[in-house]
Amino acid sequence: MRFCQSFMTELSKHIGADTDVPAGDIGTGAREIGYMFGQYKRLRNEFTGVLTGKHLTSGGSLARTEATGYGLCYFTDEMIKCMKNESFKGKTVVISGSGNVAIYATQKATELGGKVVALSDSNGYIYDANGINLDVVKQIKEVERGRIKEYAERVPGSVYTEGCKGIWTIKCDIALPCATQNEIDAESAQALVDNGVFAVAEGANMPSTPEAIEIFQKNGVLFGPAKAANAGGVAVSGLEMSQNSQRLSWTFEEVDSKLKNIMVTIFHNSYDAAEKYGVKDNLVAGANIAGFLKVAEAMLWQGIAY
Repeated sequence: MRFCQSFMTELSKHIGADTDVPAGDIGTGAREIGYMFGQYKRLRNEFTGVLTGKHLTSGGSLARTEATGYGLCYFTDEMIKCMKNESFKGKTVVISGSGNVAIYATQKATELGGKVVALSDSNGYIYDANGINLDVVKQIKEVERGRIKEYAERVPGSVYTEGCKGIWTIKCDIALPCATQNEIDAESAQALVDNGVFAVAEGANMPSTPEAIEIFQKNGVLFGPAKAANAGGVAVSGLEMSQNSQRLSWTFEEVDSKLKNIMVTIFHNSYDAAEKYGVKDNLVAGANIAGFLKVAEAMLWQGIAY
């Protein structure tokens, strides 16, 4: 708590609800955001949406915890529907990680009809051919703050393997890397291709190396890059700011509906840009182009203001 307060004492000079609005990330959740928000309020004597990812009692948004994982699945579902006339229904899904993104991607993928068979943490991964029991995972990771290997001790028929890389050798239709940067290298990408994966979408920040992405694209695997596919968390941070500005609190269903619309729009913006600029079906290029054009157009309209 004291570290967060000291950090905000200096940071408060440089941020504001209409200036820069930070959000949490790895190791910085609602608790840490709350400590920083309280210190900002104490220093500035104002209650504004200066941080996102806040606890509900401090002006946080419902569905913020679920946002990145849910958004990833909404993006992936639209991608496979539009580009391959497929859906999650009946598909085997491998997801790396076991934090917020992985847990809620597992939940949404299951709701959409997929069967998630693997999750991981920094020590190793679990495989459950019957489908991951998410209640057990939540108890271990969210309540007890334990390790994923404990899942195999509690769920008969599941297997725990030391080391994380082997998770990508599991046969699956859809792979959602949600753990960390560069977790899928060329070798892992080739293993996924050899085992029949047809779609990969990134829930973590840049979890696939450039060599891995090249292998996916050369083999016709649908690939959703992180800058587009994992934008759900940032999207709901924006929705949290909107609620703070209006002094309103939307229902979970309202936020979730807006999140889905945002993720579907992000996919189509990326897809359309790729087609328009001669790189059809390349969502990496499409997302880059769409993002660049949005910033460039804003700069031009504002007289190249930066």
